[in-house]
Amino acid sequence: MTPLAEKIRNLIAQTGPIKVSDYFAMCLADPDHGYYQTREPFGESGDFTTAPEISQLFGEMIGVFLVQAWQVQGAPEQVRIVEIGPGRGTLMSDALRVIARLAPELYASATVHMVETSERLRNVQRQTLVRMKQRITWHDAFEEIPAGFTLMVANELFDAIPIRQFVKTPHGFYERMVGLDDKGALTFGLGPDGLDISLLPIDEDRIPNGEIFEISPARSAVMQAVAAKIVSDGGTALTIDYGHLITGFGDTLQAVHQHEFDPPLARPGESDLTSHVDFQVLADAARAAGAHVHRPVTQGDFLVGLGIVERAGALGTGRDTLTQATISDAVNRLAGEGEGRMGALFKVLAISGKPVRISPFDPQPA
Repeated sequence: MTPLAEKIRNLIAQTGPIKVSDYFAMCLADPDHGYYQTREPFGESGDFTTAPEISQLFGEMIGVFLVQAWQVQGAPEQVRIVEIGPGRGTLMSDALRVIARLAPELYASATVHMVETSERLRNVQRQTLVRMKQRITWHDAFEEIPAGFTLMVANELFDAIPIRQFVKTPHGFYERMVGLDDKGALTFGLGPDGLDISLLPIDEDRIPNGEIFEISPARSAVMQAVAAKIVSDGGTALTIDYGHLITGFGDTLQAVHQHEFDPPLARPGESDLTSHVDFQVLADAARAAGAHVHRPVTQGDFLVGLGIVERAGALGTGRDTLTQATISDAVNRLAGEGEGRMGALFKVLAISGKPVRISPFDPQPA
């Protein structure tokens, strides 16, 4: 039993079963034993590898997109380049390098803002961005970012925001809880609270018993806050995560430990806990705040549309065969489809403060 498992077990013994959302939050953010407070999650030595760590090409394509978003909105001054949940700082480092090359005036005048609550990760980011750390401001919350035209990126942010789960029973949907079995081990059960059936995408009578429906008011709240700023100050926000474009059903709660899937209740605090992101709900939340929502696309279409294949060819020119093969493998992993590849599983959503066309989301007029 992990230290956090013991803490959760004692809490349940004293107060009763807890919601999946509360379990989720404790696993990741408990101040003493939370995953992101105590672990180095990224890379081969951690539990998972994010797209920026696979290849510099990913961050470079983000940089290309941010420059395009800035240009089509009139190349304004006083720009805030923002990343929420910046990991090791790799994405921002690669994106800024491209921005400096393609739009030196943007690079020279923009301020850079990193929203990061972990002091340990902030220190890692300072090392990654050591050459320009004096230009970067770190924030505990998105609301702290100063007013001004904003270009924002959030890669694998929303999957780490807690969800609630509801299970269909013969008597309707009831909330899934985490409790204790007769041996004192963590187990799933049902609580007394039901679900507002207006949230369901289809009629409740058509849903089989045992089906799980997930909601995340916290994710919607974050998107609405981001959209409100984008609408107020101008700019574009980009969200990249694994999930689905259309609201559906299924248990997507999952844990990852040392690059392998792990039962969600097995190692609280020592495994990463995530779930798939409902991009339809995020888009609806952004629209409710008045933002313009661009047509969502897969990560593969996003990267290919921005020129990752051409950039990979240029990066491999004159290199040895092994280096060229490594670059090609990275492109396949980032933009390809199938097992072990991110191109179809990951989706990309962009919102802007006003209706504009930005490639590759919006087809350009002939």
